[in-house]
Amino acid sequence: MPGIDEIRGPRERDKLTIAEVSADLGISRRTFYEWRAKGRAPKCIMLPNGSLRVRRTEYQRWLASREEAA
Repeated sequence: MPGIDEIRGPRERDKLTIAEVSADLGISRRTFYEWRAKGRAPKCIMLPNGSLRVRRTEYQRWLASREEAA
């Protein structure tokens, strides 16, 4: 069975869904949205249909900044 990066096109691989970010962090989507409301989540991109995405590079930068703060 193909992986998610094989199903998506090359442009999509640089953006993560909220579900992917939440699963990677081991948190619920609700927690992600709470963090976002408090300004603690990685920066998101809002698509024309209202869906949110997180650039993979932004997610990695955000993770690194959390590591430095710990």
